[in-house]
Amino acid sequence: MADLQLTNVAKRFGPVNVIDDLSLSVRNGEFLVLVGPSGCGKSTLLRMIAGLESISGGELVIGGERTNDVSPQNRNISMVFQSYALFPHMNVRRNIDFGPRVRGETSETIEKGVSRASKILNLGDYLDRRPAHLSGGQRQRVAMGRSIVRDPKVFLFDEPLSNLDAKLRVQMRTEIKALHQRLGSTIVYVTHDQIEAMTMADRIVVMNGGRIEQVGTPLELYDRPANRFVAGFIGAPAMSFLDGRYETDENGERVVLTNGAVVPVAPCSAENGEAVAVGIRPETYVRDEQGPLALTAEVVEPTGPEIHVFGHIADTEVRAVFRDRLLPEPGETIRLSVPSEHVHLFDATNGVRLGP
Repeated sequence: MADLQLTNVAKRFGPVNVIDDLSLSVRNGEFLVLVGPSGCGKSTLLRMIAGLESISGGELVIGGERTNDVSPQNRNISMVFQSYALFPHMNVRRNIDFGPRVRGETSETIEKGVSRASKILNLGDYLDRRPAHLSGGQRQRVAMGRSIVRDPKVFLFDEPLSNLDAKLRVQMRTEIKALHQRLGSTIVYVTHDQIEAMTMADRIVVMNGGRIEQVGTPLELYDRPANRFVAGFIGAPAMSFLDGRYETDENGERVVLTNGAVVPVAPCSAENGEAVAVGIRPETYVRDEQGPLALTAEVVEPTGPEIHVFGHIADTEVRAVFRDRLLPEPGETIRLSVPSEHVHLFDATNGVRLGP
């Protein structure tokens, strides 16, 4: 295991900055997830850590050693790719022990490594099978076994679950998190799926345009997003935003929306009369016949445990989630309120969080 430090790291392809002055610290034994939209630079950053992409500026330190110019095979890291990258003509045993054999390790050491990895990943019954005779989840476990047998300082995962169906993704999420708990290893994991990030990470790094928007635990990012981008990216279904104007006087704090509706809010750093964006998570809407918000239902989606209602409030598209079984008809208007402690306020210009 090892900690990992990136200081003012940059990556340029000609005149284009893909990673721009990025600093990040990964603690020893931490499960850190890089998440963000396509093209945000998360996979490029992972490849820089692995040594598969050169570093244009800044410093990378793994386990106390500066590794900017160290070759990938000498960094003592291991990477699991989205495509599995297994040898189709070799059985599971040979795929797992390929690295140790190339490095010239003893037969006894190789056998112990394969036995340990196959036991951790429940691959004992499949060691003589070739990849073509395995399911997608089993192939992914073989790719992970090839990493475990190296006993690296840092594990790197590049969207390893993207090729799996929805049910298997859920299963593999649990298996990878359980693997981390057993090994106590340092893991840097890349995904575009924020549900994967929320359920697996000790901390999440939200990236956008080659920069870090926010770093924190899953619940820190969910409960107190630093800006509108993070608020809209973290959470499924996504947070909705209503435009309005912040007002405060002896009667308390509130936001007056563009349609005149008045939403009570908690004290924040906004100035009286300032234009703001009101962020509301779908599950925090409350049915309230006297509520200030009028949702015109357009699409109703029963999921079993929840009812999702898609429609408009003040000309803004929103999605509300309810736990009851009352299904509104399309075109019906529902009156709603939101507890003030669940209302998020953001600067209308730069998107920075204003509170509460």
